[in-house]
Amino acid sequence: MTELYPFHEKQYLGRDYNFISIRMVMAIFCFIAYYWTENRERNGDLLLLVGCGILFISVLMLFLLHYRTIVNNKAVILDGLWTTRLVKIDLNSIVKIEKGNYSTYFLNNPVYNLHRNGTIRFYAGGKDAIKLTDRDGLTYIIGTQKMTELYNAIQQEIKN
Repeated sequence: MTELYPFHEKQYLGRDYNFISIRMVMAIFCFIAYYWTENRERNGDLLLLVGCGILFISVLMLFLLHYRTIVNNKAVILDGLWTTRLVKIDLNSIVKIEKGNYSTYFLNNPVYNLHRNGTIRFYAGGKDAIKLTDRDGLTYIIGTQKMTELYNAIQQEIKN
């Protein structure tokens, strides 16, 4: 199915290494605290349960699709999770395309269709992004794991 589009990428919610690390440190803390707890009947079982719950949720989040990016028919289509609206960016109105970093911060929260200060952001993980500016001055920042492929696919669709 991915051969039908010039570019197709899926971004998953739980695959950002920074947040995986944070969840693993929290789970390891719960397991170490369980091991050191003397009164295991009361407090220790709760620590073991919380640690196992963190691990279970982390595994589930690895397979939870946050959004999908498709470049097709002179448009960039961003399809999000369950109740989110489909966002279609018409490439005929794009005047500027840039490669760059998503943000200067070390940790970035996953966002879908976040409107702030004249920009619309889409991000799930990684550090790379494509910035599209349309005729009205609105900037779309699309976080991606495959920056050069997305950039080349957008350039090719604009030329066609």
